[in-house]
Amino acid sequence: MTRRELKSVVLVPLATWACLCLALAATAAYAFIPDAPIKPIAALAIAAFKVILIAAFFMRLDRASALIRLTAAVGFLWLSFLFIFAFADYTMRAVRG
Repeated sequence: MTRRELKSVVLVPLATWACLCLALAATAAYAFIPDAPIKPIAALAIAAFKVILIAAFFMRLDRASALIRLTAAVGFLWLSFLFIFAFADYTMRAVRG
């Protein structure tokens, strides 16, 4: 196995896994912090970091063609629309009664 193959097959996934484990530890640690105004923003930032790591390295979007990248971006866009509309409906129902 050449150095380049070793890096792409072993080292990159291992480093990605280690970063995901650190992000998991950060998520668990921040759960014990008392309520603060920045807490939801920190949770979303950690989640976004995890999504970027998984998409870039495990889904190999960094080496994918432009069409596959576009498809992944549009899928993420629609997923965000679904979450936004679901949360808007949930909050409006809570306000109304």
